[in-house]
Amino acid sequence: MTQRLAPTGFTPPDRASATEFWVIRHGESTWNADGRYQGQADVPLSHIGVLQAATLAERLTGQGFAAVYSSDLKRASQTAAAVAERLTGNPQVQLDPGLREIDVGALSGLVIADIRARHADYLRALQADPWATRRPGGESMEDLYDRCGAAFHALRARHPGQRVLMFTHGGVVRVAVGLALGGVPANAWSRLSVTNTSITRVLLDHASGTLLGFNDDAHLENLIEATEADDVLGQSP
Repeated sequence: MTQRLAPTGFTPPDRASATEFWVIRHGESTWNADGRYQGQADVPLSHIGVLQAATLAERLTGQGFAAVYSSDLKRASQTAAAVAERLTGNPQVQLDPGLREIDVGALSGLVIADIRARHADYLRALQADPWATRRPGGESMEDLYDRCGAAFHALRARHPGQRVLMFTHGGVVRVAVGLALGGVPANAWSRLSVTNTSITRVLLDHASGTLLGFNDDAHLENLIEATEADDVLGQSP
């Protein structure tokens, strides 16, 4: 049987072998609330982050997934634990260090005023090339894409034809979008706002992908805050 073509003329991923990832950014952390860059610092959820996770858990109650994975950083694993207990089968959360946020190096713990005062050269370089510029002593978006892309493809190979739930970070959500779209246009990374506990859905196979949904935070409509700031941008953490 000839596979159906997408309206654009490209062959979409075959759901029989592709993996559907539901990629969720963690709830607000205490350093998100303070406006501090955190990267791979192991920072817990704030009180608002706990509430965001509980609201997401209510939305996903009864949903079923072949597996649940999380970054091993506390803010992601706490969010995952709150949701997993409400899923069908109460699945175990499997921790994967490959899903950690971008390493911000010397920027960890700093607020944007500190970064502007101490790392002006970095900010200028980031403005000129947001893709390849490394955080001082840390990673670039290109580095993050390579690291997390490998993690996604390892999980895809492990779960062909299945649906997987993943709890991670704003930078990793952007990687998922890039994998689904076959890359992201230059300078577009900073325009992909990712709110805390938002849901992004991608379908990936070995050679192609599809973006099914991005930054769905409808469950937060009645909450006071839904933080968009993260460690990828050079403006606000």
